[in-house]
Amino acid sequence: MSGNELRAQAIATIASRPKVPVNPPSKLEELWAKDVFSLAKMQECLPKSVFKSLQSTIKHGTPLDMSVADVVAVAMKDWAVAKGALYYSHMFFPLTNATAEKHDGFISVQSDGSVISEFSGKVLVQGEPDGSSFPNGGIRSTFEARGYTAWDVTSPAFVMDTENGVTLFIPTVFVSWTGEALDKKTPLLRSNAAMSKAATRVLSLLGHTDIAPVNSSCGAEQEYFLVDASFATVRPDLLLAGRTLFGKAPAKGQQFDDHYFGAIPERVQVFMQDVEEKLYRLGIPAKTRHNEVAPGQFEIAPFFEAANVASDHQQIIMTVLRNTAKKHGFLCLLHEKPFSGINGSGKHVNWSVGNATQGNLLDPGDTPHANAQFLVFCGAVIRGVHKYGPLLRAVIASASNDHRLGANEAPPAIISIYLGSQLQDVFDQIASGEVTGSQAKGEMDLGVDTLPKFTKDAGDRNRTSPFAFTGNRFEFRAVGSGQSVSGPLVAMNTILADSLNWVADQMEAKLGAGVELNVAIHDILRDIIHDHGKVVFNGNGYSSEWHEMAVNERGLANLRTTADALPVLREQYIEDLFANAKVLSPVELGSRFEAYSEQYIQHIEVEAKLVISMAKTIIYPAAVRYLGELAKTIDSLTGIGIEFGKDSAVKVAELTKDMMAKVGNLEDMMTKHFTSVEEHMQFCAQTLRPLMDEVREYADALEGEVADDLWPLPTYQEMLFIK
Repeated sequence: MSGNELRAQAIATIASRPKVPVNPPSKLEELWAKDVFSLAKMQECLPKSVFKSLQSTIKHGTPLDMSVADVVAVAMKDWAVAKGALYYSHMFFPLTNATAEKHDGFISVQSDGSVISEFSGKVLVQGEPDGSSFPNGGIRSTFEARGYTAWDVTSPAFVMDTENGVTLFIPTVFVSWTGEALDKKTPLLRSNAAMSKAATRVLSLLGHTDIAPVNSSCGAEQEYFLVDASFATVRPDLLLAGRTLFGKAPAKGQQFDDHYFGAIPERVQVFMQDVEEKLYRLGIPAKTRHNEVAPGQFEIAPFFEAANVASDHQQIIMTVLRNTAKKHGFLCLLHEKPFSGINGSGKHVNWSVGNATQGNLLDPGDTPHANAQFLVFCGAVIRGVHKYGPLLRAVIASASNDHRLGANEAPPAIISIYLGSQLQDVFDQIASGEVTGSQAKGEMDLGVDTLPKFTKDAGDRNRTSPFAFTGNRFEFRAVGSGQSVSGPLVAMNTILADSLNWVADQMEAKLGAGVELNVAIHDILRDIIHDHGKVVFNGNGYSSEWHEMAVNERGLANLRTTADALPVLREQYIEDLFANAKVLSPVELGSRFEAYSEQYIQHIEVEAKLVISMAKTIIYPAAVRYLGELAKTIDSLTGIGIEFGKDSAVKVAELTKDMMAKVGNLEDMMTKHFTSVEEHMQFCAQTLRPLMDEVREYADALEGEVADDLWPLPTYQEMLFIK
């Protein structure tokens, strides 16, 4: 079958694909958390004393009482078995952007050969997966295989019903036999504890006595692409790299701005409804769905949740998106840049901190100039982002996110803060020494009597800023769509803990010297603005003027690639930050540098091998076949006295020859050896990637010349617009 026959067959499959039946939407109350072993479920099936003990651990952070584990395990097992579960799994989050799970049966064989369902407290609390086969950055050798999972009681267990049956999933941490964190959950829990402790110090100094534990919260907006699976099966790059390594831009892309917030295609909306029903059953509060800017691009966004639970739920959302897409005949692409020339996908991480007694500590209220609590916490964020901006760049670094950052679709790689006009004015007043008021919110009159008047916000939004204040939270816009939110949350919690401890030290010193509280706060905030205000930028983050100013005048880092950013994790001040907060030991932090560096190198080398393979075995044969047809046609025309087609043949021949020359260069470069991982990463960024782009340039030009009936790869026009 020729290449184009495969494309035609894919299109025919899409046209004749039957609609996937989806149950009519149920009442939300009937669906909500139906498959979650929630506090409400626990209260129904646990003795009162056991429930109160667990509730205290979950809500107030008291140590887990191990004596209740057996009772909880039996109740959890009985609930799961009643839902149809035969297996359970300690779900954990290794140093990849995926979940890990090993399924074990509840089955227990008795001495008489009969079987029963059994699940003990010991099994609930602790598991033992292999600790050497996951990314560990050298902490574990191949022969050092023991690792442990431990039950995280603060994130609820749940059952997931798939075509292969029902399984009970228990969120856990994952550590080595020697106690080092091998996962993304452990440092997140530690960072929240460090932040809570520091925040409590500051709140106490501000005069509060009733202070509940402080938690970070997160709401992550997930962008993604949908491509019909029939196209994906004949695109090796989509299947193995998650993005197109070749593809000529279609005549129409996103230039008309007609896809953003447009009517959702019927087939896509059915998929979305199916996803949302699954998420509601799992207690995941999906709130928003819409078309994104690029054709074929969409978004799902949940409500805010406690950061630890939100991180778990974000991983589940990505899993549900991928699995449900298969059911509906789609491939869900979470790569940050699956298609060249149109917008890529991000994951905007909305982050705030607060507790049950003082509320949202990043809510300015109506008069932020008079809200000392907010100003202190906001000032601490400003200090932290300025001092540790390179860390924030490092935790969003990946081979795929490098394609997106710095383009006119995503924030630049320079980490700055957007405050907006109202807060900027307040901090300017603090810096000048006299605070007189806050800019008021205005009323919006649309000039039509039948339309409502409403209050507009005191400041605009800035989509070009990587770290923007958006009313009562900060939005970290530079996170990649396929990344775990844990890394950014760990970094934000930890730098806030560091800054809050610095603020507390300053306050204690000033108050101890007899300075009045309000004066002490003003002096500390003034110092923060003086020393760290250069990280605040409210203008166009895309502009070249800002990039020049940020680096040359303000001293901000512009770490353009992952190869530039990841070595930040080896800096002594970053090591000290995590060690002092007891979030990551030097060994744990070093292991992350090694693991992420290796992933970066492997990612680019896989893509380079794919470029070579696809160019040689798919694109080159199509070009040669077309040249053969052209030659026959030219000979036939010449025989009747018509000179035509030679220019086209020469152009295709030259493009093909030049493409294969670049392929040869790329093959030669793949044999290089390196003395350090830093050198290897820079080689990938500065040599392999540009060579891959050069091969693509010629291949994409060939796509515009070779006859469509001979071109073997599904085109951008087909993949983006046929749904």
